[in-house]
Amino acid sequence: MAGLGALARKIFGSANDRKVKSFRAKVQQINALEDGLKNLSDDQLRARTDEFRQELQNGKTLDDLRVPAFATVREAARRALGQRHYDVQLIGGMVLNSGQIAEMRTGEGKTLVATAPVYLNALTGNGVHVVTVNDYLAQRDSEWMGQVYKFLGLTTGCIVHGLSDEERRAAYEADVTYGTNNEFGFDYLRDNMKHDRESMVQRDHNFAIVDEVDSILVDEARTPLIISGPLEDRSEFYNTVDAFIPHLTEEDYELDEKQRSATFTEEGNEKLEGLLSEAELLKGDSLYDVENVSVVHHLQQALKAHKLFQRDKDYIVRNNEVVIIDEFTGRMMPGRRFSEGLHQALEAREKVRIQPENQTLASITFQNYFRMYDKLAGMTGTASTEADEFADIYGLEVVEIPTNLPVSRVDSDDEVYRTAEEKYGAIVKLIDDCKERGQPILVGTTSIEKSEYLADRLKKHGYKQIDVTDPKAFAEAQMKDGPKSKVFAVLNARYHEQEAMIISEAGLPGAVTIATNMAGRGTDIQLGGNPDQRVAIELGDMPKGEEQSAKETTIRAEVEELKQKALQAGGLYVVGTERHESRRIDNQLRGRSGRQGDPGHSKFFLSLEDDLMRIFGSDRMDSMLQKLGLEEGEAITHPWINRALAKAQQKVEARNFDIRKNLLKFDDVMNDQRKVVFEQRIELMDGEALQDTVADMRHDVIEDLVARHIPERAYPEQWDTEGLEEEVRTVLSLDLPVKEWASEEGIADEEVKSRLKRAADEAMAQKAAKYTPDIMRQVEKAILLQTLDNLWREHLGNLDHLRSVVAFRGYAQRDPLQEYKTESFTLFEGMLAQLRQITTSQLLRVELVQEPTIPEPAPLPEMHPQHINPQTGENEFESAERDPNNPATWGKVGRNEPCPCGSGKKFKHCHGALV
Repeated sequence: MAGLGALARKIFGSANDRKVKSFRAKVQQINALEDGLKNLSDDQLRARTDEFRQELQNGKTLDDLRVPAFATVREAARRALGQRHYDVQLIGGMVLNSGQIAEMRTGEGKTLVATAPVYLNALTGNGVHVVTVNDYLAQRDSEWMGQVYKFLGLTTGCIVHGLSDEERRAAYEADVTYGTNNEFGFDYLRDNMKHDRESMVQRDHNFAIVDEVDSILVDEARTPLIISGPLEDRSEFYNTVDAFIPHLTEEDYELDEKQRSATFTEEGNEKLEGLLSEAELLKGDSLYDVENVSVVHHLQQALKAHKLFQRDKDYIVRNNEVVIIDEFTGRMMPGRRFSEGLHQALEAREKVRIQPENQTLASITFQNYFRMYDKLAGMTGTASTEADEFADIYGLEVVEIPTNLPVSRVDSDDEVYRTAEEKYGAIVKLIDDCKERGQPILVGTTSIEKSEYLADRLKKHGYKQIDVTDPKAFAEAQMKDGPKSKVFAVLNARYHEQEAMIISEAGLPGAVTIATNMAGRGTDIQLGGNPDQRVAIELGDMPKGEEQSAKETTIRAEVEELKQKALQAGGLYVVGTERHESRRIDNQLRGRSGRQGDPGHSKFFLSLEDDLMRIFGSDRMDSMLQKLGLEEGEAITHPWINRALAKAQQKVEARNFDIRKNLLKFDDVMNDQRKVVFEQRIELMDGEALQDTVADMRHDVIEDLVARHIPERAYPEQWDTEGLEEEVRTVLSLDLPVKEWASEEGIADEEVKSRLKRAADEAMAQKAAKYTPDIMRQVEKAILLQTLDNLWREHLGNLDHLRSVVAFRGYAQRDPLQEYKTESFTLFEGMLAQLRQITTSQLLRVELVQEPTIPEPAPLPEMHPQHINPQTGENEFESAERDPNNPATWGKVGRNEPCPCGSGKKFKHCHGALV
């Protein structure tokens, strides 16, 4: 059967080939318009935008305008950027426009590809969002591609961290808005915490193109976006708990590296009970009494912090703070924090200042955020391995776009060594060989720790590490002694500020670059170096003129000469020091070599001590290597090993997919409730007169009160009139003779309800007459919104606790998801009942002292964006680092926040008083 399938593909082409072929006819039509558009003046070309908009208003569709609009963008890019879309780039653009994922190799120009579908969809005036993985790329691409949009009369905005609401609103009003996935998601959550429509910044979710779509919609989708606020300081408690862990031995706990979980054994429990009793932290006799749930949780987090998390791999300590390292990109993530006390446990372990925990104020998963868009598309170099997930969760199809020029990179089979020591020895030997031939080499590592270990090996071998903090000195050091100079550069999270410059020089003949994972770097490695980067570094301070122009010409000629040397040496050699959990990350590293038809080479060096091999690899591999009797320093190379490793990676990918699907199933339950609450908030903010809504709530509360105290079909002597009279006094602030009513002949519960409703309505009418109806309408809106927000925050916390509890119900043969659905619905109904009662009670009690004025809405709580990882229990809390001595890094500070200068005062009483 497999043979028949291969034969059919040979004759008819694969499904992917047929999809690509279907777009080629449109490309020919676009090409046919090219000469005619070249003859237009700039103003005539720009005028086509207004013509297209008019045609849309007259009833044409975006598909009708696809060919002329794409042709217009191609010509505008040629004039504004000096770049003309290749035919395959137009195909990629059409794939994006049709709401699919375009898989394009590194160096194929994805940034330019997006301009055509972005322009076409922006013609509707509903806004287009281009989503990038970091602020640097958002700013770079909005300025770079913004030249094309500006040329055609469109506006461009950019959302990055630290902007004010006014700046954000202006950016979202633009025709095209660039920004990171986090900023778009957090703005949505913040908008749904605002108290009036005017202060909201986002508009409709029309069309989004997600760059590095696999990184954002797959890797980062394991971490929901959360906005949180700080709780009380418990640093002493964390230090006390941390001190217990060194007393434990290996018999006291069990670790599961695959699941990243840690549990105490019976011996460990007994030992901890003794330690807790001495510290007077144990309530009752047993560690697992209900009163000790919180203590047990933090003990387990402390155990994980000591035994499962490694410094310089999972996090680093910098400026007396624990900073998370992104497992996918190897970058520092300043401001992000692990959740549920884990970050505090790491801070206690590292003896740095412990920052307080946070309370969830709002949250959403990336899946549910991006599914709000009417049309969604994505582009990346590596998506096909996750095609099932994109189709299942987002309804997105992956289309592989052919390269502009054939790929000539050689991908060698992996070399497997017995020990890590032998593996690194072989890598150093290969680096020497590449240096000798003048071939640039990029060595990819999976962590900072391993990149620095390899750097130390090279130093002992006679190499010198270049200081990357000074771009000019760095460039000079790379060029100084020619290709065979024994220098190398390290790109890891410690130097991410310089990454674009380091990567741009990684294609110099003989250059040696050690880097952590290459996902989302956003900068191509050009053989011979990047001429634009060199011109900017070397001639940045020189005024424009003949001398500057002559030097620029010299630099560009020099780069071309260096490129030829690098090509003759075989192009870029990419080395992987171990396999990553995901095949995509390996492919991203490989894809750095062989751009635009350049020659290149890639190879992975592995050892049986690597994490993936040790945890997921086959035990038979070690015994097989022993039987082969390999000498020290010898390696085994065989396609069978590559297949075995690919299977191990597929297992991990499948497990991670299950984690994300499970997260989504639970979040879908919350998402239904989130939609109801957010839609209700918008209705409340838009509503001019809420008296009918408030009256319905008031009447529902009275119905519930009466139903509780006067059971259906009960005799009057069975009524709890005393309790009802007390509750009417407490809840409705009305002193009514309910007991006397009950003694009246022939009275029924309906009559009691009617009298209570009438009395409550009269009380509200008197308030409206006293303070004027307009002011009461504003009071009703303010109280309703504030109460709803407070209850929703409590509800989110309850759902988090419920989620952790229902997980254990699987042991009782009950479906945790079904249990969660049932109980979360009950909690939601309870929240709505509370909303009705609290709002009614507050409105009947409210008294406006001083002059009757419209009350200001309550200030928004202090908010911090963050991520949670359901697999590891990590909360990754994101906010930009604030330097106490540099107000420029503070961003927007809430008036009630502590002042970032460290004075201990509130901002409004310190630096905020000066603003």
